[in-house]
Amino acid sequence: MSMGIHTIKMPDIGEGIAEVELVEWHVKPGDTVVEDQLLADVMTDKATVQVPSPVEGKVVSLGGAVGEVMAVGSELIQLEVEGAGNAAASKPRRASSGTPATGTPAAASADMPAATPAPEPVAMSARDSVLESIPQSATGTAGKHVPEHSGLAPRGSAPVTPAAPAGAARKAGEKPLASPALRKRAWDLGVELQYVAGTGPTGRISHADLDAYVAQGARATAASAGRGAAYLPRDEEKQIPVIGLRRKIAQKMQESKRRIPHFTYVEEVDVTELEALRERLNAQWADQRGKLTILPFLARAIVLAVREFPQVNARFDDENGVVTHYGGVHMGIAAQTDAGLMV
Repeated sequence: MSMGIHTIKMPDIGEGIAEVELVEWHVKPGDTVVEDQLLADVMTDKATVQVPSPVEGKVVSLGGAVGEVMAVGSELIQLEVEGAGNAAASKPRRASSGTPATGTPAAASADMPAATPAPEPVAMSARDSVLESIPQSATGTAGKHVPEHSGLAPRGSAPVTPAAPAGAARKAGEKPLASPALRKRAWDLGVELQYVAGTGPTGRISHADLDAYVAQGARATAASAGRGAAYLPRDEEKQIPVIGLRRKIAQKMQESKRRIPHFTYVEEVDVTELEALRERLNAQWADQRGKLTILPFLARAIVLAVREFPQVNARFDDENGVVTHYGGVHMGIAAQTDAGLMV
């Protein structure tokens, strides 16, 4: 039986909506889907909508990546179906890994030469890194053989002092041999010398040994935690994509902070009568309506107060230079949910 390609396009979700954000895929290339199976979740400014499959088939390619804003009518997904399908076969826009597919047959890659792996970087001690930054002409070693006993290594070679293994612990009760200056430096770095291997005579620890231990990313032990460990350099970074509802929340909060004047008002209020009213209402209606907290009463009080001060219930149009006062009071209450902050 002949097979064809069926293209599913981004649906027109609502009037006036020209583009939507792709927030989640429920399928991947190679999956077999049935009719009415959910393919993806897309989001507009007002709602999240699930896109089902109108046909049965096998996923060939995905038209966008999670977080991408796509135009209504653009290609959302391609399925391989029985019959002619509704579109000509084309090269997939994006593979499951998120990288564009090249359409080159796998057999063609056999003629390509294998890439030579890049050499791994050589760890340097603090002394070697200083020497590395000095031009060879300044050190007088350019084009000359450097004897091993000089303590200097030619440019591009490994340091003379080998890196100490991170977990090389000494025997119980055996004290590490090190100078007072090195012990003070290790204390400041939050490093327990018990776990630093020494390459000097009788296992004495040198500054190069300490540098190599820190360069390997060794962590301070529990005994030094809370002392110098807080002073260890930290340069890690973590990037978290902000997509879907959280992106909308971030954009709205940025806009409100940038365009709406913020102020804080503090006042003391006697809520004895209010608490008595809340208890009476809860005793009467808690089973049918749920228990009331003090929040709805505060919201109602603010609505009544804002009516008396219309300049608070206003909006400034900075483009046209117009302030609009509103008769209706529309109050929003922010609540933390699993999906993020909702109003």
